[in-house]
Amino acid sequence: MMVASNLFPKGALTGLKVLDLSRILAGPTCTQLLGDLGAEVIKIENPKSGGDDTRQWGPPYVTDADGNPTDLSAYFMCANRNKLSVAIDIATEEGQAQIKALAAQADVLIENFKPGGLAKYGLDYESLKSDAPALIYCSISGYGQTGPNAAKPGYDLMAQGYGGIMSLTGEPEGAPMKVGVGIADVMCGMYACVGILAALNHRHETGEGQWVELALVDSQIAWLINEGVNYLTSKTLPTRRGNGHPNIMPYGVYETADGHVILAVGNDSQFQRFLEFVGLTGLAQDPRFATNPARLEHRTALDDILIPVVKGFQTADVIAGLEARKVPAGPVQTLDQVFGSDQAQAREMKISMDSKAGAVELIGNPLKFSRTPVTYRSAPPHFGQDTAQILERLRTKTPKF
Repeated sequence: MMVASNLFPKGALTGLKVLDLSRILAGPTCTQLLGDLGAEVIKIENPKSGGDDTRQWGPPYVTDADGNPTDLSAYFMCANRNKLSVAIDIATEEGQAQIKALAAQADVLIENFKPGGLAKYGLDYESLKSDAPALIYCSISGYGQTGPNAAKPGYDLMAQGYGGIMSLTGEPEGAPMKVGVGIADVMCGMYACVGILAALNHRHETGEGQWVELALVDSQIAWLINEGVNYLTSKTLPTRRGNGHPNIMPYGVYETADGHVILAVGNDSQFQRFLEFVGLTGLAQDPRFATNPARLEHRTALDDILIPVVKGFQTADVIAGLEARKVPAGPVQTLDQVFGSDQAQAREMKISMDSKAGAVELIGNPLKFSRTPVTYRSAPPHFGQDTAQILERLRTKTPKF
């Protein structure tokens, strides 16, 4: 396990100041990524509600010395490291003034209120841009700032349903199924990060800030990728295929004698080598299976042959045999196997950070840099733990967060 160091090299975004008015997952995913890259992130939390909603989204929670749950739920911690927590009530004049003062010092402001929700406080982009013309202001909402659904609330599950991914996910005869994590939120946060970095580059060239605006549903539609373009090209609605692939066969999860194995046979030569391993070389000359388009057309017939054959092998034997033949195959791991694997440890995908509640284990950042590495500088904060520090800086007009 990697343990975060107290010696932090300069990150790619060191010196960037981010004011984070977002909560839940999409916005916090974006700002955690910016923080990992070196940015200073101030997370604003509502004192009336006890902070970010996800602080209450447990168990599990980090517990205190007496075994009582703290406000550090695992859900909250997954997207809130490298941030300072500041409790400010933006519904008050004092709170609005504090946010405006922080925005004047910030490079980036990110929020995920309902469209128009911050205008009544004078904290929308139009209200702030005259005093902070270089500010990059990023708004995330469920359906976007325009369109007939703009006023509707947006949640990950609703975005997955409205954006179409649920219609593609699940067993062929089963119900529509969401992805096992909040992937619409996470991908929206990724797109937000890309948009912010693009706007920062524009500012570097011109000195101009701008409004970056995106929606959960829009971003979910964007990552329909090949299935979306398959439909746009053919006008044929795709069907749910479980773990099957719409354009490759065989490609999916197959039962073995002791579990399951993933087969990803990407081309005809790999298919021939796969058949050699399972002892079905004759199928390579069968016109139903000789080419990938033919295998797709006769998907059911091929699976009727392969399923009982693969079930006769041990998982480890399938993986070893196919890897030796350069045919992609792999395990279906549980999370203990994932985080306990040599690969995850070698890639530093599990980290440990010291927090006020003790050491916490978190998922590492996947980005690797040769000159400006990701840094883990501060664990997910308790609610409002940095309020006094930041407000004192405002009072003394310290020119940075």
